[in-house]
Amino acid sequence: MKVAVSSTGDGIDSEMDPRFGRCQYFVLVDTETMSAETHKNPGSNATGGAGFQAVQFCSDIGADAVISGSFGPNAFNTLKEAGIRMYTASGRKIRDLVEALKKGELKEMESAGPRGH
Repeated sequence: MKVAVSSTGDGIDSEMDPRFGRCQYFVLVDTETMSAETHKNPGSNATGGAGFQAVQFCSDIGADAVISGSFGPNAFNTLKEAGIRMYTASGRKIRDLVEALKKGELKEMESAGPRGH
C-alpha cells in the first residue's frame, strides 16, 4: 500500500504536519518496502480550495491512504469518494506513523473534522 503523510519536511524521518490541505509536503511511503518519495504540496499556499487540491494531488501520486492531523469536511468527502482511506495521528515522525499503521494502531477516519484544519 502507498500512504501519503502530510509533512513539515523532506523525507521519511520528518515530522508529520497536522494540516492536510496546507501542509508543505506529502511523503509517499510504500508500506511494503518503506521506500519514500517527498512531494511539495502544490496547494500549500492556495487562497482557497487547498483541501480539494491536496486530495487531487494525493490521488495523482497514487496514494491508497493518507495520514494527517485532521481532515475538513470537503477533503474528507472527496477522499472518501476517491476511495482513499484516511487516518489521523499527531506529533510523530513519518516513519513511526507508517509503522503504527502497519501494526493497526492508527484509527481510520469515519467522519470529517472541523472546517479549516
